[in-house]
Amino acid sequence: MNSPFSPLLIAGPCSAESREQVLATAAGLAEMDIAYFRAGIWKPRTQPGAFEGVGRTGLPWLSEVKERHGLKVCTEVANAQHVEDALKAGIDMLWIGARTTTNPFQVQDIADSLAGVDVPVAIKNPTHPDLALWLGAFERLEGAGIKDLMAIHRGFAVHGQKKFRNAPLWQIPIDFRNRLPHIPLINDPSHICGNRALLAGVSQMAMDLAFDGLMVETHPDPDAAWTDAAQQLTPEAFRAMCNGLVMRKAGDAAGVDDLTALRTEINMIDDALIELFARRMGISEKIGQYKKANGLTILQNKRWSDLLKRNVEQGAAQGVDPGFMAEIYKSIHQASIAIQRGIMHRDGHSAE
Repeated sequence: MNSPFSPLLIAGPCSAESREQVLATAAGLAEMDIAYFRAGIWKPRTQPGAFEGVGRTGLPWLSEVKERHGLKVCTEVANAQHVEDALKAGIDMLWIGARTTTNPFQVQDIADSLAGVDVPVAIKNPTHPDLALWLGAFERLEGAGIKDLMAIHRGFAVHGQKKFRNAPLWQIPIDFRNRLPHIPLINDPSHICGNRALLAGVSQMAMDLAFDGLMVETHPDPDAAWTDAAQQLTPEAFRAMCNGLVMRKAGDAAGVDDLTALRTEINMIDDALIELFARRMGISEKIGQYKKANGLTILQNKRWSDLLKRNVEQGAAQGVDPGFMAEIYKSIHQASIAIQRGIMHRDGHSAE
């Protein structure tokens, strides 16, 4: 890597599928300086019937990775029984997944099962953008006496998201770091991207924002993976991606070039704005279709006046110049009218 420091790296398959697959992945990563080899054996899934992991059957495979390659190993736990099984098997680090973080009762059960245990624990952000819920999970683990904690930013489920599987919403991990600067912050570009072609760009963003490391899913044959095939890399591709990352300075966020970090954040905000504009115009098109079908005029003047007043006032309350807000929303309104007018004129219909 072209860097004065090396990030903490966690890598391995999304799911442990077989002993052979796990060992093949570990062999491909053994020469890299990774902190932990990861593999999911319990897989909370969105829909029933999907592959939910091999369960405790996979624990001896992870033990063999330790014995053969000297790699520390980690896996996801979602309840107290998972914790007990993993600790008995000598798993070196546990992580709490995004779906589990969303449920405070589950997090508390895990925290209670870890009371008095000296083991590193990583906590992924909840599936939805709720910083307080993420922080609360750390409070629960710290309350159980767990001192070796790590945060994993894996993005957030946002309706209408197109570019990424989970929107990065970089401001949330930045706010997390400001609240808990002593907790290492790791980026999981695999779950943010959902597409291996995007991994390098998101990983570089994370490094530019002074993240402490990366958790990346790797598989000897990604296209044949049982889960999340599109977002996994071969160990060789993972090594090449890491070697291409540019690291700027060691240390925490204060050690990063401030201008680079600020510009990176602006780029992310601009990306989000563009996506939101696109979603808004898509809704305007649906409204235009409804108006056409129901014989309504394009301009609903009271609705427009109320909307403008509301948004200007909300902007002013957050320190945004009212004149600027008015100009922005007038431009948006004109674009919406143009879209709806085009719909009215389709198939020979007129807006007049």
